[in-house]
Amino acid sequence: MERREFIASLVAGGCAGMCVDLTLFPLDTIKTRLQSQQGFAKAGGLRGIYAGVPSAAIGSFPNAAAFFVTYESTKARLGARGAFSDPYITPVTHMLAASLGEIVACLIRVPTEVVKQRTQACLSSNTYQVLLATLREEGVRGLYRGYRSTVLREIPFSLVQFPLWEYLKTHWSWRQGHTLSSWQAAVCGAFAGAVAALVTTPLDVAKTRIMLAKAGTSTARGNILSVLLHVWKNKGLMGLFSGSIPRVMSISLGGFIFLGAYEQVRSTLL
Repeated sequence: MERREFIASLVAGGCAGMCVDLTLFPLDTIKTRLQSQQGFAKAGGLRGIYAGVPSAAIGSFPNAAAFFVTYESTKARLGARGAFSDPYITPVTHMLAASLGEIVACLIRVPTEVVKQRTQACLSSNTYQVLLATLREEGVRGLYRGYRSTVLREIPFSLVQFPLWEYLKTHWSWRQGHTLSSWQAAVCGAFAGAVAALVTTPLDVAKTRIMLAKAGTSTARGNILSVLLHVWKNKGLMGLFSGSIPRVMSISLGGFIFLGAYEQVRSTLL
Protein backbone atom coordinates (compact mmCIF):
# COMPACT_ATOMS: atom_id res chain seq x y z
CA MET A 1 0.00 0.00 0.00
CA GLU A 2 1.35 3.43 -0.97
CA ARG A 3 2.14 6.05 1.70
CA ARG A 4 -0.81 8.20 0.60
CA GLU A 5 -3.23 5.29 0.88
CA PHE A 6 -1.77 4.35 4.26
CA ILE A 7 -2.32 7.84 5.66
CA ALA A 8 -5.82 8.03 4.13
CA SER A 9 -6.81 4.71 5.75
CA LEU A 10 -5.29 5.76 9.07
CA VAL A 11 -7.06 9.13 9.26
CA ALA A 12 -10.35 7.94 7.74
CA GLY A 13 -10.50 4.93 10.05
CA GLY A 14 -9.77 6.99 13.15
CA CYS A 15 -12.34 9.67 12.28
CA ALA A 16 -14.97 7.06 11.49
CA GLY A 17 -14.31 5.28 14.80
CA MET A 18 -14.74 8.46 16.85
CA CYS A 19 -17.92 9.42 14.99
CA VAL A 20 -19.67 6.12 15.62
CA ASP A 21 -18.45 5.47 19.18
CA LEU A 22 -19.44 8.86 20.53
CA THR A 23 -22.72 9.11 18.61
CA LEU A 24 -24.04 5.69 19.64
CA PHE A 25 -22.57 5.49 23.14
CA PRO A 26 -25.99 5.55 24.95
CA LEU A 27 -27.17 2.47 23.02
CA ASP A 28 -23.95 0.69 23.92
CA THR A 29 -24.51 1.48 27.61
CA ILE A 30 -28.04 0.05 27.49
CA LYS A 31 -26.76 -3.10 25.76
CA THR A 32 -24.02 -3.59 28.36
CA ARG A 33 -26.47 -3.24 31.25
CA LEU A 34 -28.94 -5.65 29.66
CA GLN A 35 -26.18 -8.25 29.37
CA SER A 36 -24.65 -7.77 32.83
CA GLN A 37 -25.07 -10.57 35.35
CA GLN A 38 -26.68 -8.25 37.94
CA GLY A 39 -29.44 -7.22 35.53
CA PHE A 40 -30.42 -4.00 33.78
CA ALA A 41 -31.93 -2.11 36.74
CA LYS A 42 -29.16 -2.91 39.25
CA ALA A 43 -26.49 -2.03 36.67
CA GLY A 44 -27.91 1.49 36.45
CA GLY A 45 -30.94 1.28 34.17
CA LEU A 46 -31.24 4.48 32.16
CA ARG A 47 -29.25 6.56 34.64
CA GLY A 48 -25.77 7.86 33.79
CA ILE A 49 -26.11 6.83 30.18
CA TYR A 50 -22.74 8.41 29.28
CA ALA A 51 -20.80 6.67 32.05
CA GLY A 52 -17.50 5.45 30.62
CA VAL A 53 -17.47 7.78 27.62
CA PRO A 54 -13.92 9.10 28.28
CA SER A 55 -12.53 5.58 27.80
CA ALA A 56 -14.42 5.19 24.52
CA ALA A 57 -13.28 8.62 23.31
CA ILE A 58 -9.60 7.88 24.02
CA GLY A 59 -9.61 4.44 22.42
CA SER A 60 -11.87 4.91 19.41
CA PHE A 61 -9.45 6.75 17.07
CA PRO A 62 -6.37 4.47 17.41
CA ASN A 63 -8.57 1.35 17.55
CA ALA A 64 -10.39 2.04 14.26
CA ALA A 65 -7.25 3.44 12.62
CA ALA A 66 -5.33 0.25 13.46
CA PHE A 67 -8.14 -1.90 12.05
CA PHE A 68 -8.43 -0.14 8.70
CA VAL A 69 -4.70 0.22 8.12
CA THR A 70 -4.32 -3.53 8.70
CA TYR A 71 -7.44 -4.34 6.65
CA GLU A 72 -6.49 -2.25 3.61
CA SER A 73 -2.82 -3.24 3.60
CA THR A 74 -3.67 -6.95 3.92
CA LYS A 75 -6.22 -6.66 1.10
CA ALA A 76 -3.63 -4.95 -1.09
CA ARG A 77 -0.91 -7.54 -0.35
CA LEU A 78 -3.13 -10.59 -0.81
CA GLY A 79 -4.95 -9.21 -3.84
CA ALA A 80 -1.70 -8.57 -5.68
CA ARG A 81 -0.36 -12.11 -5.56
CA GLY A 82 -1.15 -15.67 -6.59
CA ALA A 83 -4.47 -17.35 -6.03
CA PHE A 84 -5.79 -14.45 -3.92
CA SER A 85 -5.96 -12.22 -7.00
CA ASP A 86 -8.71 -14.46 -8.45
CA PRO A 87 -12.12 -12.66 -8.25
CA TYR A 88 -13.73 -15.84 -6.91
CA ILE A 89 -11.34 -15.79 -3.95
CA THR A 90 -12.02 -12.11 -3.16
CA PRO A 91 -14.43 -12.86 -0.25
CA VAL A 92 -11.72 -15.03 1.35
CA THR A 93 -9.27 -12.13 1.00
CA HIS A 94 -11.74 -9.82 2.72
CA MET A 95 -12.29 -12.38 5.50
CA LEU A 96 -8.56 -12.81 6.15
CA ALA A 97 -7.92 -9.05 6.03
CA ALA A 98 -10.81 -8.32 8.42
CA SER A 99 -9.74 -11.08 10.84
CA LEU A 100 -6.16 -9.82 11.00
CA GLY A 101 -7.45 -6.26 11.38
CA GLU A 102 -9.55 -7.29 14.39
CA ILE A 103 -6.66 -9.11 16.09
CA VAL A 104 -4.50 -5.96 15.84
CA ALA A 105 -7.29 -3.53 16.77
CA CYS A 106 -8.27 -5.56 19.85
CA LEU A 107 -4.87 -4.84 21.38
CA ILE A 108 -6.13 -1.26 21.74
CA ARG A 109 -9.87 -1.94 22.00
CA VAL A 110 -9.94 -4.43 24.88
CA PRO A 111 -8.38 -2.23 27.63
CA THR A 112 -10.69 0.67 26.76
CA GLU A 113 -13.65 -1.72 26.55
CA VAL A 114 -12.92 -3.22 29.98
CA VAL A 115 -12.78 0.21 31.63
CA LYS A 116 -15.79 1.49 29.68
CA GLN A 117 -18.06 -1.47 30.47
CA ARG A 118 -17.15 -1.56 34.16
CA THR A 119 -17.93 2.15 34.40
CA GLN A 120 -21.22 1.64 32.55
CA ALA A 121 -22.25 -1.10 35.00
CA CYS A 122 -21.11 0.71 38.18
CA LEU A 123 -22.42 4.26 38.52
CA SER A 124 -20.58 4.81 41.81
CA SER A 125 -17.20 4.99 40.02
CA ASN A 126 -15.87 7.15 37.17
CA THR A 127 -13.53 6.11 34.37
CA TYR A 128 -10.34 7.09 36.22
CA GLN A 129 -11.37 5.28 39.41
CA VAL A 130 -12.25 2.12 37.48
CA LEU A 131 -8.88 2.20 35.66
CA LEU A 132 -6.94 2.60 38.92
CA ALA A 133 -8.97 -0.11 40.68
CA THR A 134 -8.39 -2.55 37.80
CA LEU A 135 -4.63 -1.92 37.76
CA ARG A 136 -4.40 -2.16 41.55
CA GLU A 137 -6.38 -5.40 41.85
CA GLU A 138 -5.42 -7.23 38.64
CA GLY A 139 -2.50 -5.37 37.11
CA VAL A 140 -2.14 -4.83 33.35
CA ARG A 141 -3.52 -8.34 32.75
CA GLY A 142 -6.82 -7.11 34.16
CA LEU A 143 -7.11 -4.62 31.32
CA TYR A 144 -6.84 -7.50 28.86
CA ARG A 145 -9.39 -9.71 30.56
CA GLY A 146 -11.74 -10.84 27.83
CA TYR A 147 -9.18 -10.32 25.03
CA ARG A 148 -9.68 -13.85 23.74
CA SER A 149 -13.49 -13.64 23.97
CA THR A 150 -13.44 -10.24 22.25
CA VAL A 151 -11.30 -11.55 19.39
CA LEU A 152 -13.50 -14.66 19.12
CA ARG A 153 -16.52 -12.35 18.91
CA GLU A 154 -15.01 -9.82 16.51
CA ILE A 155 -13.56 -12.30 14.02
CA PRO A 156 -16.92 -14.06 13.30
CA PHE A 157 -18.52 -10.61 13.19
CA SER A 158 -16.00 -9.37 10.63
CA LEU A 159 -16.20 -12.63 8.66
CA VAL A 160 -19.87 -11.76 8.09
CA GLN A 161 -19.81 -7.96 7.94
CA PHE A 162 -16.90 -7.09 5.65
CA PRO A 163 -17.32 -9.66 2.87
CA LEU A 164 -21.06 -8.82 2.86
CA TRP A 165 -20.31 -5.09 2.79
CA GLU A 166 -17.82 -5.47 -0.06
CA TYR A 167 -20.22 -7.73 -1.98
CA LEU A 168 -23.16 -5.32 -1.59
CA LYS A 169 -21.00 -2.40 -2.75
CA THR A 170 -19.73 -4.32 -5.77
CA HIS A 171 -23.20 -5.56 -6.74
CA TRP A 172 -24.85 -2.14 -6.32
CA SER A 173 -22.02 -0.46 -8.23
CA TRP A 174 -22.39 -2.98 -11.06
CA ARG A 175 -26.18 -2.47 -11.19
CA GLN A 176 -25.96 1.32 -11.50
CA GLY A 177 -22.87 1.32 -13.72
CA HIS A 178 -20.58 3.54 -11.63
CA THR A 179 -18.81 3.75 -8.26
CA LEU A 180 -21.01 4.16 -5.19
CA SER A 181 -21.25 7.45 -3.35
CA SER A 182 -20.39 7.49 0.36
CA TRP A 183 -24.06 7.39 1.45
CA GLN A 184 -24.65 4.28 -0.67
CA ALA A 185 -21.61 2.59 0.89
CA ALA A 186 -23.08 3.60 4.26
CA VAL A 187 -26.39 1.86 3.46
CA CYS A 188 -24.49 -1.31 2.57
CA GLY A 189 -22.59 -0.96 5.85
CA ALA A 190 -25.82 -0.64 7.84
CA PHE A 191 -27.30 -3.83 6.37
CA ALA A 192 -24.08 -5.83 6.73
CA GLY A 193 -23.64 -4.62 10.31
CA ALA A 194 -27.19 -5.57 11.31
CA VAL A 195 -26.83 -9.13 9.99
CA ALA A 196 -23.43 -9.59 11.64
CA ALA A 197 -24.62 -8.10 14.94
CA LEU A 198 -27.59 -10.43 15.24
CA VAL A 199 -25.74 -13.69 14.58
CA THR A 200 -22.85 -12.85 16.94
CA THR A 201 -24.93 -11.60 19.93
CA PRO A 202 -24.30 -14.75 22.06
CA LEU A 203 -20.54 -14.18 21.75
CA ASP A 204 -21.06 -10.56 22.79
CA VAL A 205 -23.04 -11.69 25.86
CA ALA A 206 -20.16 -13.99 26.86
CA LYS A 207 -17.60 -11.22 26.33
CA THR A 208 -19.59 -8.75 28.45
CA ARG A 209 -20.02 -11.21 31.34
CA ILE A 210 -16.32 -12.11 31.34
CA MET A 211 -15.28 -8.46 31.45
CA LEU A 212 -17.74 -7.58 34.23
CA ALA A 213 -17.14 -10.68 36.39
CA LYS A 214 -15.48 -10.34 39.78
CA ALA A 215 -11.76 -11.16 39.70
CA GLY A 216 -11.00 -14.75 40.65
CA THR A 217 -14.41 -16.18 39.72
CA SER A 218 -14.86 -18.95 37.17
CA THR A 219 -16.50 -16.49 34.75
CA ALA A 220 -13.51 -14.14 34.95
CA ARG A 221 -11.22 -16.92 33.71
CA GLY A 222 -12.65 -16.37 30.24
CA ASN A 223 -14.00 -19.77 29.20
CA ILE A 224 -16.52 -18.69 26.57
CA LEU A 225 -18.21 -22.08 26.23
CA SER A 226 -18.83 -22.43 29.97
CA VAL A 227 -20.22 -18.89 30.15
CA LEU A 228 -22.57 -19.56 27.24
CA LEU A 229 -23.71 -22.85 28.82
CA HIS A 230 -24.35 -21.08 32.13
CA VAL A 231 -26.45 -18.40 30.40
CA TRP A 232 -28.32 -21.07 28.43
CA LYS A 233 -29.15 -23.09 31.56
CA ASN A 234 -30.30 -20.05 33.55
CA LYS A 235 -31.95 -17.84 30.95
CA GLY A 236 -32.31 -19.97 27.83
CA LEU A 237 -32.27 -18.61 24.29
CA MET A 238 -33.51 -15.20 25.46
CA GLY A 239 -30.47 -14.92 27.70
CA LEU A 240 -28.07 -15.75 24.88
CA PHE A 241 -29.64 -12.99 22.79
CA SER A 242 -30.11 -10.46 25.60
CA GLY A 243 -29.30 -6.97 24.37
CA SER A 244 -29.72 -8.07 20.75
CA ILE A 245 -32.19 -5.29 19.88
CA PRO A 246 -30.01 -2.36 21.04
CA ARG A 247 -26.96 -4.21 19.65
CA VAL A 248 -28.48 -4.62 16.19
CA MET A 249 -29.81 -1.03 16.24
CA SER A 250 -26.48 0.32 17.45
CA ILE A 251 -24.32 -1.63 15.00
CA SER A 252 -26.66 -1.04 12.07
CA LEU A 253 -26.58 2.71 12.71
CA GLY A 254 -22.90 2.35 13.50
CA GLY A 255 -22.25 0.56 10.22
CA PHE A 256 -23.99 3.40 8.38
CA ILE A 257 -21.95 6.09 10.16
CA PHE A 258 -18.67 4.14 10.48
CA LEU A 259 -18.34 2.77 6.97
CA GLY A 260 -19.99 5.79 5.36
CA ALA A 261 -17.66 8.21 7.15
CA TYR A 262 -14.68 6.00 6.32
CA GLU A 263 -15.52 5.97 2.61
CA GLN A 264 -16.17 9.74 2.58
CA VAL A 265 -12.98 10.75 4.40
CA ARG A 266 -10.80 8.25 2.54
CA SER A 267 -12.08 9.30 -0.89
CA THR A 268 -11.57 12.95 0.04
CA LEU A 269 -7.97 12.35 1.11
CA LEU A 270 -7.21 10.27 -2.02
